Amino acid sequence: MDTGIIELAAREEWKEAYPVMKQLRPQHSEEAYVELVEEAQKKQDYKMFALYQKEKIVSVIGFMPQITLYYGKFIWVCDLVTDSNVRSSGCGKELLTYVHNWAVSNGYNSIALSSGLQREEAHRFYEKKLDYQKVSYVFKKDLT
Repeated sequence: MDTGIIELAAREEWKEAYPVMKQLRPQHSEEAYVELVEEAQKKQDYKMFALYQKEKIVSVIGFMPQITLYYGKFIWVCDLVTDSNVRSSGCGKELLTYVHNWAVSNGYNSIALSSGLQREEAHRFYEKKLDYQKVSYVFKKDLT
């Protein structure tokens, strides 16, 4: 593939995406990252897609189809990152738009995601370029 979006479904493909994903998730070694992706795919139907440009991954998205009483049938975007060398070039928007279309064609009603409080540029991207609305806070408690 020279340019385009493909689903990454095998360990070698996840490893190929690791240098870009590490920019968003630096806390994980490559081995831990591959193990988490594999477990999430098996247990939670986690899906990962990559945007290629000139045979190189430049952006990665990971998401899970879900159903809750609050959102109904929706897609939870877990990870979205564009390589720092090509950020702000439309890659993230292209991947997220791809997932919007995937969701509609697979019977899902909405997309939801969480973004760290410090990531103000990402918030502007979601709100201004993609018309997302802030609808809640996400709370977390570490148990270990």
